[in-house]
Amino acid sequence: MSKRRASTVPVAKLEEQLCFALYSASRALTRAYQPLLEPLGLTYPQYLVMLVLWEGKAQSVSELGARLGLDSGTLTPLLKRLEEAKLVTRRRDAADERVVHVSLAPAGAALQERAKRVPRELVCRAGFVPTAEGLVELVRLRDAVRDLARRVTDVRVGAALEAVPAARGTRS
Repeated sequence: MSKRRASTVPVAKLEEQLCFALYSASRALTRAYQPLLEPLGLTYPQYLVMLVLWEGKAQSVSELGARLGLDSGTLTPLLKRLEEAKLVTRRRDAADERVVHVSLAPAGAALQERAKRVPRELVCRAGFVPTAEGLVELVRLRDAVRDLARRVTDVRVGAALEAVPAARGTRS
């Protein structure tokens, strides 16, 4: 793009950016979880780990990281705090001590019952009516955000963006 052409393209305002809307929504949701998780003694990232473990099977640190999109540098201190709270146990694999398995401790398993109210309360705080129609709306929103995440990470999206200037008749 020439310098003259670039100077005529308006810079989008922050409020018009999809990335900022998603960032703001993510921060707002995380803040909304805080008072719901505080009585459980959990932070939001710890809650996410517990959700995975409550699904029923022990996970390696790398499996947890893959599920949560967290690297081991972020996950390890988080798991250490959960272990200190006696909610999880960590043990090295006997065959490969580089692998650390994480499982629920009895107190962590017991916490699941108290945590069952959290999703329902958050749905209400987010303004969704806890009816069939309200839940359908929430599921549609969740699926749209997931679909967006998949499309953004899809390599083919880059190729689609390269075609946009050609479709508009502009030259690079």
